[in-house]
Amino acid sequence: MQRRRLIFALCMILSMIILLNGCKKKEAGPKTPPPAPAVSEQPSTGWTPEKKTEELKVETTADYYNKQGVLKRIHFETNKWEILPEAREILKKNAEWILAHPEFKVIVEGHCDERNTEAYNLALGERRANAAKEFLVGLGVPASKIQTVSYGKTKPICTDHNEECWQQNRRAEFLLTE
Repeated sequence: MQRRRLIFALCMILSMIILLNGCKKKEAGPKTPPPAPAVSEQPSTGWTPEKKTEELKVETTADYYNKQGVLKRIHFETNKWEILPEAREILKKNAEWILAHPEFKVIVEGHCDERNTEAYNLALGERRANAAKEFLVGLGVPASKIQTVSYGKTKPICTDHNEECWQQNRRAEFLLTE
């Protein structure tokens, strides 16, 4: 029995020696640093920005401003071309905008309602466009930047046959050009 204990103890000691030798630390040799992780300028979320091909362009064309309606139309009384008080305020704002944007020219379009003859309405539309132009020039807009055209009754906004509709068609429109 003692022999068994002795053999058992020797086996335990031998097992411990084998185990300890297997876990023995490696000798220190020349150390090589681990490879550095790849440096990325991109966020680690996997998102990558689009390629920058051209600068952001802010649209400032005459067509863009015309679509925005920066210059407002004015209206006239039947068979008249005098500038009404409410139209004067609109023309003042239009003039301010035109003067702040000297890169553009303006076409003033004169329009009429459907009543009267074509020749009469073309002449009346011309008087309306010229009256608006003269008012703008009086506010400091250079006359060389303003053209006029009359469309008479050929380009109505409203096609109903009543006073409310005719009032909408008696107008001067302002169109920007480059």
